[in-house]
Amino acid sequence: PERGSLAGVQHILLVLSGKGGVGKSTISTQLALALWHSGKKVGILDVDLCGPSIPRMLRVQDRAVHQCDSGWVPVFLGQDKDISLMSIGFLLERPDDAVVWRGPKKNALIKQFVTDVAWGDLDFLIVDTPPGTSDEHISTVEALRPHRLLGAVLVTTPQ
Repeated sequence: PERGSLAGVQHILLVLSGKGGVGKSTISTQLALALWHSGKKVGILDVDLCGPSIPRMLRVQDRAVHQCDSGWVPVFLGQDKDISLMSIGFLLERPDDAVVWRGPKKNALIKQFVTDVAWGDLDFLIVDTPPGTSDEHISTVEALRPHRLLGAVLVTTPQ
C-alpha cells in the first residue's frame, strides 16, 4: 500500500486510556524521551484535539508548523532534530484556544496528520490519543491501518 508521509517510520505505538487524567501525555513524552536517549529518532503525534498538551509539556508551544512540498513540517526538538512533534496546539492562534469541532472535522484533521506530515525517517512514532473511547480513536486506527502499527500502551489507574 501507498505509505506516503509515514514511509520512513519504522514503528508506530499508540498511547490510550479509557478515561482522562491518567497520564497519557506524560507517558507519551517520557517514552519518546527514553527512546531518544537510547539513540532512536522519535516523533510524537498528538491527536488529543481538544486538549493538546504535548507542545506545553516539551516547552515548544510558541512554535508553528510550516508547509513544504510533501506536507506539513513537524516542529523539531533539539539541535539534531531527533524528536519531531505534530499537534493541533501548533495550529491554534493562542495556545489556550478551545477546539469545539464536530466529529467529521476532527476525523479529517486526524487523517491529515497521518497523511500530510513530512515525518521523514523515524524509528518510532508515538501517538498520544484523547481520553476515552471516542470516534477519534477509531479514525486514528483506521488511518494507521496500512502502516507499521507496533502496538499500544494502555494507561490505567490503580482503582
